[in-house]
Amino acid sequence: MSDFKPLALATALFFSGLACEPAANSNATNTNAGNRAAVNSNVARMAPAAASKDALFALEKQAWEGWKNRDAKSFEAVMSDKYVGFASTGRIGKAESVKSLSDQKCEIKSYSFSDEQMTPVGPDVALLTFKAAQEGVCDGKTIPPAVWSASVYAREGDGWKAVYYSESPVADPKTPPAKPSQSSNEKPAAAPDTTKLDPQTEKILAVEKASWEAWKNKDQKALESLLGNDFLWLSGQGRSDRGATVKMWSTDNKCDVKSYELTDAHSVALSADVSLLTFRGGGNGNCEGEPLRTNWYGTLYQKSGDTWKLMFGTMIP
Repeated sequence: MSDFKPLALATALFFSGLACEPAANSNATNTNAGNRAAVNSNVARMAPAAASKDALFALEKQAWEGWKNRDAKSFEAVMSDKYVGFASTGRIGKAESVKSLSDQKCEIKSYSFSDEQMTPVGPDVALLTFKAAQEGVCDGKTIPPAVWSASVYAREGDGWKAVYYSESPVADPKTPPAKPSQSSNEKPAAAPDTTKLDPQTEKILAVEKASWEAWKNKDQKALESLLGNDFLWLSGQGRSDRGATVKMWSTDNKCDVKSYELTDAHSVALSADVSLLTFRGGGNGNCEGEPLRTNWYGTLYQKSGDTWKLMFGTMIP
């Protein structure tokens, strides 16, 4: 808002001057009226609408309605060309996501949102996190009855578009996560992407690797220096804020990690100072007796000066 104070002050001074103008001077009145219109027009151009929680969740529901009704046009209208999502094959873009509506055989009876939260990441990007209850069948399999969802929106022109979506089935804290079946372990993993990284992705990935190193070493101070003040981690257990996440990854960390590897990294600039990073992460070690597995991750980074801060993260099961 500080960017608009000089204009507001100039407008106030202008109207003070206008009050002192002789009423009979019609030319001056017309000139002042024209100036006033120009000032108002400039203010309108310089102050795009801020992110509204209600408006963004209305767009999110439009996308879910498109998914429920297999309405590709409604679904696609919400999405940016930069959109990144995930399927059983891994990371996918807008065209693949829209195509999945016809490829996947789904019958969705109902869905509903709860525990909705919007977290701005700068003026032009917003993170939505929420719990979704859902009932339906896709490709002959019952879908999870409840999921924790993350959806990211970015300003494009005068509107907002969806640029990211992922979800994790809601975990029952009293029930340990099911171990993967033997057949899923035998499933071949996708070949790593060997494409040379662009400079921006390299910079952000270096910060991501530093956060994994801090997690590996249970280094609280390093984690605190890497995570932004409004950082959120989302999992099947729900949201964890910065303090809870630092504690979870350091003092409460029950992992013994010998090495780790981050591959298939890809970043997308969402605004001048916010980027989305997706990648595959895994390693050699174990957490609470279970071996580390390779998973996809989605993260948001915000630049402050020359430093990138981690603002959001989630693992895609």
